[in-house]
Amino acid sequence: MAEKYCRQNRGLSDKMEEECGVFGIYATDGKCDVANLTYLGLHALQHRGQESAGICVNDDGKLRVHKDMGLVTNIFNEDILTDLTGEITIGHVRYSTTGSSLLTNAQPLLVNSSKGDLSLAHNGNLVNSAEIRHNLESQGSIFHSTLDTEVIAHLVARSFKDDVIEAITHSLQQIKGAFSLVAMTEESLIAARDPYGFRPLSLGRKGDTYIIASETCAFDIIGAEFIRDIEPGEMIVINEDGIESLHYTERKPHTFCVFEFIYFARPDSNIGGQNVHLARREMGKQLAREMDVDADLVIPVPSSGIPSALGFSEESGIPYQQGILRNKYVGRTFIQPTQEIRDLKVRLKLNPIKEIIKDKKVILIDDSIVRGTTSKQIIRRVRSIGAKEVHMAISSPPVAYPCYYGMDTSRRKELIAAQKDIEGICQHIGADSLHYLSQEGLLDSINTNGYGFCTACFDGEYQIEIGTDKFALEK
Repeated sequence: MAEKYCRQNRGLSDKMEEECGVFGIYATDGKCDVANLTYLGLHALQHRGQESAGICVNDDGKLRVHKDMGLVTNIFNEDILTDLTGEITIGHVRYSTTGSSLLTNAQPLLVNSSKGDLSLAHNGNLVNSAEIRHNLESQGSIFHSTLDTEVIAHLVARSFKDDVIEAITHSLQQIKGAFSLVAMTEESLIAARDPYGFRPLSLGRKGDTYIIASETCAFDIIGAEFIRDIEPGEMIVINEDGIESLHYTERKPHTFCVFEFIYFARPDSNIGGQNVHLARREMGKQLAREMDVDADLVIPVPSSGIPSALGFSEESGIPYQQGILRNKYVGRTFIQPTQEIRDLKVRLKLNPIKEIIKDKKVILIDDSIVRGTTSKQIIRRVRSIGAKEVHMAISSPPVAYPCYYGMDTSRRKELIAAQKDIEGICQHIGADSLHYLSQEGLLDSINTNGYGFCTACFDGEYQIEIGTDKFALEK
């Protein structure tokens, strides 16, 4: 039932969805409440995944995990956190892009092997996982989940390297794709990024305690200071000997996922020295420079469209109004089979304000259109309360190609921009005009020092060769 429910909810989504957030702590002084800090860190990363969450603690070499389906606040309470004592932790929040939405696929994973106990959690998607899994199963490996993370765990367990750190290094050299990994042995906290750096991962510190997090906003929540981003192809090992940095593979062209700046990351996070909110605001300014539309109001589609709408208004001089109310108490609901009820669900979540919009020519600003479902319904609602004209402006290029590196768009037929040109999309969603930010304008809006970006979802230029098993998903 959970898997069916997950698919139904995704089918109505008009957003790219990200799959995971990871967090880790190594406390050197023994006085740090690692479980509660990890709980707060995962709470800060909740936007990256709402299907399941978990924390694994290392208490003097003994690893214990607690995980369940649902939100962080529903899974952990005071009694559970009090029981999760230790000096090292890793934590995870999950949105599944590969694997069913089931408890067996919740992370962190905890495995036992001849090399000792090992716990792992990762964010991303491996493009050669099916091939590796097939080879491992042919050699006798038994899998209990459909996670790429378990593939990594089996590689570590079967590695000919006796030292667990060397075994992890050897395993990372065999996998291909996008991943930011946190792992915990009986003695160490490990963090690693793939050679291209698709997904974010940062190192921080709170006193003498080291912290790993998917985003810097998690450091802010627990009062930690940001040290630096973990580099592509870098593995960090933290234990009683201190902190060690290793490069487990040759450097590749840096191809950070540009959708982290467009939508995934929290606005208060910093990536590559660039604040996410300010980058999105600049996208809105650039979008205004590329458009020429006469309008009375700029209105964001909340909440992801707000920064770009602010920038658009500043650049164009068209007044900004929050003319659509987002009900922040609406979470996931079971989808009813009739179209009428589906439309009412959108009304429950997003409701235009008639007194602001009636008789106005409005520009609606959103960060992306993936399937076109929500945009169509919002425009219909805005027209129904008396808008004179409705123009749609998107602060990213058209999403025309599937992503195989950890976003929930692995089938091209689901993407409206793969099926229709801009005029066709405009007609489909019912707008008077539709404008996308150019790819050049998008990249110019992001001020990072030397970062390269993955833009495959816009232009189809994939950095890593995708196996035929992945491309079969496109049909």
